[in-house]
Amino acid sequence: MSAAFTLYDYVLSGNCYKIRLFASLLAMPYQSVAIDFYPGYEHRSERMLSLNPAGTLPVMVTSAGGQVLTETNAMLAWMALHDGGAQTPWFPAVDPALGPQVQQGLAFGAGLTDSIGLARLHAMLDWPVDGEAAKRAGLKHLRALELHLTDRQIDGGLWWAGAHPTIADLACFPYVALSPDAGLEHDGFPAIRRWLYAVRSLPGFATMPGIHPLHELR
Repeated sequence: MSAAFTLYDYVLSGNCYKIRLFASLLAMPYQSVAIDFYPGYEHRSERMLSLNPAGTLPVMVTSAGGQVLTETNAMLAWMALHDGGAQTPWFPAVDPALGPQVQQGLAFGAGLTDSIGLARLHAMLDWPVDGEAAKRAGLKHLRALELHLTDRQIDGGLWWAGAHPTIADLACFPYVALSPDAGLEHDGFPAIRRWLYAVRSLPGFATMPGIHPLHELR
C-alpha cells in the first residue's frame, strides 16, 4: 500500500506524535522525514520554510494532490476524513451535537500545546520562555480537563465527546501524558488517569519517548 502522506517529523514533539499515533490507530501508511528540531533547528531551514513559513512542526504533504498542511488539528481532520469519509466516528463533523464538541476538544488540545508543551520545552531544552508561567497555565488546563472528564464519566462516558474516541482525544492526549516532563504529575487527577489508560488501550496504540506501552504501567 502506498503512503498516504509524508510527515516532516521530530520524535520528541508531542504534536508530531499526534500524527504518528493516529496513523498507527488507523493503520494508515505514511513516509516519515526526520527533522533535526534541536539542536539543529532544521525546521527553520530554507527547505522547511518553503513548506511552512511559520517554521513549525509537524508538516504534512499529502500524496494525492500534494496538499501541504501545517496545523496539527487540520492534519488529524484530514486523516479521519481520508480514512472514513464524512461518516467517520473519529471526526463526526456533520453531527450537529458531536461536531462542535469535537471542535472544542481540538481547541483545548491547542491550549495544552501552548501551556504544557511550552513548559516541557523549557524544562527539557531550556527553551527561552517563562517556564513557570507556562507550568501554571498547564496546571489550569489539567484541572479543566479533569472536570470535563469527571462530568463525562459521571454520565457514563469515557471520551472527550460521544461514545467513541475522536480526534479531540488525540489532540489532547500527548501533552497530558507528557506533562510529568514539565513537573506536572497526574496523582491528583483520577479521571485523567482513567482516560489516559483508555487511550493506551486502543488497538494499534503507538508509543514515543516518555509515553510507555500499557503493560509497563500495570
